[in-house]
Amino acid sequence: MSLFTRSRQLSDTAEGGAEPDDDTHTADPEGSVTDASEGAGEAKTAPAEQPPAAPPGAAKPGWFGWRRRHPRTARGVSIGISVLAGALVLFALLVPNRIEKIEFASFVRIPAEGVLLAGLLLALPAKPRRIAAVVTGVFLGLVTVLKFVDMGFYQILARPFDLVLDWILIENGTDFLRETFGRTGQVLAVAGVIVLFVGVLVLTTLAVVRLTHLMVRHRPVAARTTLILGTVWITCMTLGVQIGTVPIATKGNAEFLGNRVEQVRAGLKDARVFEKQAAVDAFAKTPPDQLLTGLRGKDVLFTFIESYGRVAIDDPAMAQQTDAVLKEGTGRLKAAGFESRSGWLQAPVTGAGSWLAHSTFLSGLWIKNQQRYRSLTTSDRMTLTKYFGKTGAWRTVGIVPGVRRAWPEGKYFGLDHIYDSEHLGYHGPYFSWTPVPDQFSMEAFERLEHGKKDREPIMAEIILASSHNPWSPIARMIDWEDLGDGSVFHRIKKEGTDPTEVWKDPEKVRTEYRRAIEYSIRSLTEWVERYGDEDTVLVFLGDHQPVPTVTAGDTGKDVPVTIVAHDEKVLDRVADWGWTDGLKPAGNAPRWGMDKFRDRFMTAYGPQG
Repeated sequence: MSLFTRSRQLSDTAEGGAEPDDDTHTADPEGSVTDASEGAGEAKTAPAEQPPAAPPGAAKPGWFGWRRRHPRTARGVSIGISVLAGALVLFALLVPNRIEKIEFASFVRIPAEGVLLAGLLLALPAKPRRIAAVVTGVFLGLVTVLKFVDMGFYQILARPFDLVLDWILIENGTDFLRETFGRTGQVLAVAGVIVLFVGVLVLTTLAVVRLTHLMVRHRPVAARTTLILGTVWITCMTLGVQIGTVPIATKGNAEFLGNRVEQVRAGLKDARVFEKQAAVDAFAKTPPDQLLTGLRGKDVLFTFIESYGRVAIDDPAMAQQTDAVLKEGTGRLKAAGFESRSGWLQAPVTGAGSWLAHSTFLSGLWIKNQQRYRSLTTSDRMTLTKYFGKTGAWRTVGIVPGVRRAWPEGKYFGLDHIYDSEHLGYHGPYFSWTPVPDQFSMEAFERLEHGKKDREPIMAEIILASSHNPWSPIARMIDWEDLGDGSVFHRIKKEGTDPTEVWKDPEKVRTEYRRAIEYSIRSLTEWVERYGDEDTVLVFLGDHQPVPTVTAGDTGKDVPVTIVAHDEKVLDRVADWGWTDGLKPAGNAPRWGMDKFRDRFMTAYGPQG
């Protein structure tokens, strides 16, 4: 066999990706012959003669012959690709699953999983090693994708993605993108996510395979390096060596996956736990004529203000402006003959998931995930709204401007009639996600239900949506007489801000959030001032805290809750709750779980209240 023929066969083998056995000779890009059996990186080499030109029609080695024509450049490219492969694998092993934890120190750690993996791949025979490298690359890519998904969930919901219960939220997320940024924005975002997902899987797999080949070709060096890194890891773990607050030795991926396994187990158990909880209802056997007797003849409004969380009241950057709006509302309501009491509720979610908070408040059960929500809405569990309907003393209605398509779960809440965004008579523009401004929603409720003559008492569930993320542009208060069919809001929207510009600056996001909350509060309190009477009872609350961009990382879940009434007897029944006078709860006001409100409210307004 000629030197040219042997060199070409070896080159083709390396280019085709086949792993050389430990005793196989390989050719480097510069034409030298290496004996891998003599120490890999320390191998002896012999200069090779310049190979003769390939015969006509013969296949050219390398990238269409490029590697043979430019051996030094090809060698540099090969080394560069190997370095990039190592960097990618190291990144996948070390990247945290939360954006705020990404720092330089995160990437100078020694991952236990990487050391163990290197040792395993070096110990395996050739064929099992190739299979293990591919499987490892795919698995590492999936773990990396899961970390990226976690980053998004922490940014919105202040918690990691739930592998059992959160898949439904992906559809909700794409709907939000379409409704906020249009169909084009939705398509681009979804396409980008798919490309990222596939790209991460492919690249991590190729990177692990390439590094495996490299380790095998330089087995003695790779084995020594693995042993040294393992020793350093054990030493650093034993001594607790750190860079700042970041430990050098880490087993973060093992802990990450262990937490996921426990999360899956808990998710699978949760259905049985919830079934037992839902079977207990203190009022299930109470006769209808003994339910809610303290509110007979009153119009009772349960109103949710989207994303109205404790941060709007406590955060120093918002407190002064929000406090002024709440004081103004308290004063104007008092002048109109209304008194109010306020406290705190702890929501089951933060950042998003309004329907989970609404169902928790109304059902008296802790609805913390989609599985529980589905179980609830397919059960016969009585909600606060259903109990009002059961008495036969109220007409029950829902004002839900955020609903713009079929809502089969709405039937579960037992409302006589539901007005969604298509049935409020609104002909103005959307404000990003928000289909109908809050002031118009309240005016529509007056026109469609509350303002009718000779009607029966009303119990209404009203969900105000203007303070929904992304809080840009925002409607503003106008004269109630000028609302008309909502066309006036076209001009008002043009005066507003652009969400794509606002979200480039967290401080602008926080400012727009505060303004949105102020608008929602004014819409509600001005409606009570304008249309309320001695039979009006209003309960309003936030459904959850806003996203971490607004809360500045605070994971608290408290939301304000307030009762407003003209009849002093209504508030006398909750005097022992210890709530604060006015629309603003004191910092030390009572704090209950949102699931406790239903039973406390029904007890206070029952025969013994």
